[in-house]
Amino acid sequence: MEHLAVIMDGNGRWAEKRHLPRLMGHRAGAEALDRCMHYCKDAGIKYLTVYAFSTENWKRSEEEVSGLMKLLSGFIHSKEKTLVKERVRFRVIGRRGDLSEKLQAEIADLEARTADGDFTLIVALSYGGRDEIVRAAMKFKGGSEEDFAKCLDTAGLPDPDLIIRTSGEQRTSNFLLWQSAYSEYYFTETLWPDFDRAEFDKALESYAKRERRMGGRLKK
Repeated sequence: MEHLAVIMDGNGRWAEKRHLPRLMGHRAGAEALDRCMHYCKDAGIKYLTVYAFSTENWKRSEEEVSGLMKLLSGFIHSKEKTLVKERVRFRVIGRRGDLSEKLQAEIADLEARTADGDFTLIVALSYGGRDEIVRAAMKFKGGSEEDFAKCLDTAGLPDPDLIIRTSGEQRTSNFLLWQSAYSEYYFTETLWPDFDRAEFDKALESYAKRERRMGGRLKK
């Protein structure tokens, strides 16, 4: 497997079960992301894309949205040296213009500092699959599917082999709609902050048993 994508769902429910503020759940989710990144590197996976904040998430309370943006900024500052040292390339997809100028500058700086990394962490931020396709269509001048893919936020990245969704929900939620045409899906009841090595291994074991025909026939 080359590319794993994750819909990190269940932070709020994790916090509510423990009678904690929702933002505490998001902080625990950030720790789970850090763990998952290392699981991927250990497994030889080269790309990890995570659904951090959708275009629809702006409808949440001002307090939660503000807290999430601060959490992301804090993640960038606290992990910057580690990402550079561990050769992790940081990349953001989505509508950057929705973010504050300060956060946009922080993202651009980290992307530049980590540009030569050999493992890539892609964070989908203010992202929606339909929105991405519409924006790509506005740039598209004609040609093939490959030419259209070059207009997407994920230009230059391989499509995800496996998409994991935590917390028991079983829908795509507008995530990587174009790129997931032939992706495998794995759903787990585990809430994202509780996603550990054992759950990661279960997902990879399930994927290993799949027969990926990619629209064709398996070779005997």
